[in-house]
Amino acid sequence: MSGNVMELNFGSLDQFSSDQNGVSLKPLRCPAPFLLKTYDLVEQGIEGEDGIKIVSWNEEGNGFVVWSPAEFSELTLPKYFKHNNFSSFIRQLNTYGFKKISSKRWEFQHEKFQKGCRHMLVEISRKKCEPSVFPQYLKSCSEENAMTNNSSVEEDNNNHELLMEENKNLKKERLELQMQIAECKALEMKLLECLSQYMDNRQNKVRRLC
Repeated sequence: MSGNVMELNFGSLDQFSSDQNGVSLKPLRCPAPFLLKTYDLVEQGIEGEDGIKIVSWNEEGNGFVVWSPAEFSELTLPKYFKHNNFSSFIRQLNTYGFKKISSKRWEFQHEKFQKGCRHMLVEISRKKCEPSVFPQYLKSCSEENAMTNNSSVEEDNNNHELLMEENKNLKKERLELQMQIAECKALEMKLLECLSQYMDNRQNKVRRLC
């Protein structure tokens, strides 16, 4: 220790606030790991093998779009999280106040989640259940059932949209496979035709020699 400056070994000084003498006082708030990982994967703008974007910022930079939920679940989620469940990812977004703002695509938005504003993530916090004016034991069964039903309906809607998206992707894959099969059959017919012509020419040559 020298002078009035006292050094305390609390790890990285970037994570703590300090007084004028440089003494660490209290830890600074840090964004939730989920938010940091989500921001990083959106910022990276991950693309599939065909070069088409899987996830990216929207045009305004005030939200992000999951263009292909199937590839997002299979390729992106496992790189950043310990699961590949798109429904779980959406539920996590909901707990932090993100809103799905489009009925035609998986676009999510939060006022503090914006392109180039990683520092604002610290201002995003989990939703807190609003306290009821009545104690828990005085709540009616119908109220509790209504809350449970609302949660179930929301989850069912999300699952329904996921199933519709997966069904759409499966139909697309089926069409691509059918096109590949048709191309293979056409190629097979050409090969058989070439082989037949080759055999005819060979037989004609043999006849001439005889």
